[in-house]
Amino acid sequence: MTLSTPAPVGPPTALFSPEYYQDPHTTLAWLRENSPVHEFRFPVGEVRTWLVTRYDDVKAVLADQRYSTEAGTWGNAEFRAAGLVAAEGTLLERGITVVDPPYHTRLRRRAMGAFTTRRVEQWRTTVREQVGRILDDCASRETFDVMDDYAGEVAAGVLGEILGMRIERHRELVSALNAAFPSDPALIHKAPEGFARICEYAAELVAEKRGRPADDLTSALIQGDDGVRLTEDELTGIVAAVIMGGSDTVRGFIGNAVLSLLDHPDQAGLLRTDPRLAEPAVEELLRYDGALSTALFRVTTEEVELAGTTLPAGAPVIVGLLAANRDPRRFERPDLLDLRRTGHRHVGFGHGLHNCLGAALARLEGAIAIPALFERFPELTLDAPRDGVRYIDNWAIRRLVALPVAVSAESADRSERS
Repeated sequence: MTLSTPAPVGPPTALFSPEYYQDPHTTLAWLRENSPVHEFRFPVGEVRTWLVTRYDDVKAVLADQRYSTEAGTWGNAEFRAAGLVAAEGTLLERGITVVDPPYHTRLRRRAMGAFTTRRVEQWRTTVREQVGRILDDCASRETFDVMDDYAGEVAAGVLGEILGMRIERHRELVSALNAAFPSDPALIHKAPEGFARICEYAAELVAEKRGRPADDLTSALIQGDDGVRLTEDELTGIVAAVIMGGSDTVRGFIGNAVLSLLDHPDQAGLLRTDPRLAEPAVEELLRYDGALSTALFRVTTEEVELAGTTLPAGAPVIVGLLAANRDPRRFERPDLLDLRRTGHRHVGFGHGLHNCLGAALARLEGAIAIPALFERFPELTLDAPRDGVRYIDNWAIRRLVALPVAVSAESADRSERS
């Protein structure tokens, strides 16, 4: 008689542990099948929290206003005492990403009113120019780091042009974003400082463009033509949200996408030979391994039943975007990268009212920057052991620490010998 192997009694790795950050998909797959609304202790403050991992449940939470983004209003005492209210003590505590309607509706109307068709077409030219310039710089070297030398430069250069001011302090901004979303419990006290630094940069932009308006997004947000009058803090908060949505998120997505294509050279070859795949490829790469691991905290405004689990009022809930995007109930062979995939839409940028403000910009940058890199360097290869490529320790953002590449296998050999 053959004895069957007993099923594991828990997830392969602890949520938001160092091991989890390097391979979240294995643990998320276990949770989807065995504990789709999973109760655990969030590492900051050991707060009782629930993680939602199935596609339908994730979309349901993000579309249901009983799951509020106003954590400071609805969060329980344990959650607030742990300092988990996003941007607490800064103007972003009432920013567009963490408020509910009707206030959110008013802010979103102004923000989206500035994203006109004409302006998006202008951005297309901006992205192409920036990508071309940065590729020329990368071509002057045989090896470079995709994260710092390409993805980071594209995100910073494009965002600076769009907002109307070049971001010379890009590395400071990345540092501020990391401080705002720490994974180490010992660093949670630095989160307000990170958000405050982002707000300071946004305030500088608003002040400059109020005095010297131009044909840029910041000026458009200030001027508006929708009859909505915003305060200085509200304008600053929207610009800060654009910075957060258009900087490290874009950098992370491009880096993840490049690594995914290096891991799947057949798919990289398809992208090189068929320009029509650029936009579908962005959607599949976002689904496969996007830059947002989760959405920000939601907090229940009342007792809620979700997939057979009762959540008490004030419960902190995290929706797993990475998990939902590989749910086999919605995606056939979800662990396979297929740039020709059609069908269900991913939730890589969230869903519902709080769908990522910078989604259109990220898609545009991805559709231009990712194919351009592989077209310019058709023999691009990883310039490091695959198991040495690491992800940052961050519960909400999935981004590589570094991605060293060589323009050809010969260049990689020379780099290794040196």
